[in-house]
Amino acid sequence: MKVNIKQFAIDMEVKNSGIEFEVRSPNGSKHLGDLVLTKSGLIWCPGQTRRKNGQQISWEDFMKFAQEYGTGK
Repeated sequence: MKVNIKQFAIDMEVKNSGIEFEVRSPNGSKHLGDLVLTKSGLIWCPGQTRRKNGQQISWEDFMKFAQEYGTGK
């Protein structure tokens, strides 16, 4: 995958508006979606989906998923 940071500031606290990552195919030719990290969680916006219509997950649910994924359960 090719992942670009759309906005970046050094030593930045994540606020309500969050930080947005652009995810592209490995060769960078196809836009796969955007991942937004906010204070309340993550939002996956596949393709051209806007943030308000993205798939939201809380930090708690994300951490649970990561723990289960990491242990192979």
